[in-house]
Amino acid sequence: MKPVVLLIGKLPNVIGNVAEQLDHLPIQWLGAHDQPEVVRQLETEPRIECVIMGAGLDDQIRGDLIGIIAALRPDVCIHLKDRASGPEGLVPFVERVVQMEVLARPGSTAMAG
Repeated sequence: MKPVVLLIGKLPNVIGNVAEQLDHLPIQWLGAHDQPEVVRQLETEPRIECVIMGAGLDDQIRGDLIGIIAALRPDVCIHLKDRASGPEGLVPFVERVVQMEVLARPGSTAMAG
């Protein structure tokens, strides 16, 4: 079974594009672009191993989402993309995080599946 990664971004199409560009990775991608969708994904998908948040969201929203994610899923790591690398830096950032934090993890479901 593939590990699940939740991508959070300002625009739904951006998240879809990231998942398409990284479809070679053995990951099940979920996307969310607002607080209700983040909550719904966290409450309905217990296999989420990692949350990656893009840089396009307002700082207040990012802070609020971090608090919500930490409260609902204290077992999940949250990764925030920097703003300096711009939108074109999102795919490389997501790929690095997934390779180092999800796929390389001992006992990862990707290794077992």
